[in-house]
Amino acid sequence: MNSAPQEAALTVCWHTRPIDVNLDPMPKKQNQKQPQQAFVDNIRQAAPYIQLHCGSTVVLTFGGEAVDENFEALVNDIALLNTLGIRLVLVHGARPQIEQHLKQSAAEIRYANGLRITDDQALVAVKNAVGSLRVDIEAKLSMGLVNAPMATTGIGVASGNFVTARPLGIRDGVDYGHTGEVRRIDATGIQQQLEAGRIVLLSSLGYSPTGEIFNLSAEEVATATAVALRADKLILLLEGEGLRDSRRRLVHQLSLLQAEQMLRSQRKLSDGWVRHLNNAIDSCRRGVKRTHLVSRTADGGLLLELFTRDGIGTLISAQIYEGLRTATIDDVGGIMKLIAPLEEKGVLVKRSRELLEMEIDHFQVVKRDGMIIACAALYPYSGGLAELACVAVHPDYRGRHHGDHLLSAIEQRSRNMDIRQLFVLTTQTAHWFRERGFKNSDLSRLPLKKRGLYNYQRNSKAYVKVIE
Repeated sequence: MNSAPQEAALTVCWHTRPIDVNLDPMPKKQNQKQPQQAFVDNIRQAAPYIQLHCGSTVVLTFGGEAVDENFEALVNDIALLNTLGIRLVLVHGARPQIEQHLKQSAAEIRYANGLRITDDQALVAVKNAVGSLRVDIEAKLSMGLVNAPMATTGIGVASGNFVTARPLGIRDGVDYGHTGEVRRIDATGIQQQLEAGRIVLLSSLGYSPTGEIFNLSAEEVATATAVALRADKLILLLEGEGLRDSRRRLVHQLSLLQAEQMLRSQRKLSDGWVRHLNNAIDSCRRGVKRTHLVSRTADGGLLLELFTRDGIGTLISAQIYEGLRTATIDDVGGIMKLIAPLEEKGVLVKRSRELLEMEIDHFQVVKRDGMIIACAALYPYSGGLAELACVAVHPDYRGRHHGDHLLSAIEQRSRNMDIRQLFVLTTQTAHWFRERGFKNSDLSRLPLKKRGLYNYQRNSKAYVKVIE
């Protein structure tokens, strides 16, 4: 029922997951900004996230394919992150380089369950490939940020035996030889290098206390490192396109529960995506705040993922939608208690208990320790439009991104309902919505039914956001 969707009010801090989209569905040539102004706008959008990520610890892993294709661009982006104060641990794979060494020596290439079977001959190829690749990566990083005032300063890179490993052994009758698994990460040693301002470079090799060398999965090394460091982010740069839903749309974010459900569902996923999701889930369960799955093939994808509001990859986090669900009739009292102070201040239009009970299915709530601490409502209209209304966060919980999580959930729900545009009416919190991609709109663009209910005495401003 669309009888009384009203307005939204909220005070929270910047979104942890930035969005950068063109919200005008029919941009006009005369409105196109000059390149200089576009640059200024982009800097303004990125600035809060530059500040947010400064001092954070990020573990980034990429395959050997990244080194063979346009690696200079990726290195430049990595150097830029370093200059912005992000503490970086890089973990590189080497599968294509190992394959090349094996082919040159006419050695047999064997896999089981997605893992290389590393016999003595294969281990020689692994050591040669990984060693050569590490030197190449260190050389590129030593160049620093190319064509920049600080280019001549270079970047300090630290490598070492930070990864202790053990043999995988014989599993399901398969002897994996020198293929191993992570036993321990020297988090203290890595932290010392990071505190000295160096980038730490790890490979897919691990060492045992008895001096043995093991071939490891780079993603496993990255996951274990992120967990040991309690990293703010784990970023997997992946081959191919990003994670898509059944309609081939990019999946922007998943809660831990949603990622687990995707793995358990009947949906067909490639072995690679099963592995990526399992690593992301494992890292989140073990304390990593956020894991990003990003396509390596997008130019500047790493920067777009970190410094634009929507990114270009898939974010997986246990914190997304934590305690967030669709409201039930039992939540009406809690919602009324939450929004009453805002109604008294005139920020929200008053809603009766009867109206809330009738429209409760439109609401999403965040509940903690039995109390409703945040809410928002979605009212669909025809023509792919919907209203975002009654956005509120309890004063004790503002600044913790609950409003952002609600907005993300509402946007995902809108995509599932084929809603293309969200609009909001507000009198006092326009800045919050503008910061999250809403643009000022004329009342004539609102649905006819909504215009008929518009309260001219309140003189609310309309804002619209295109859902991609």
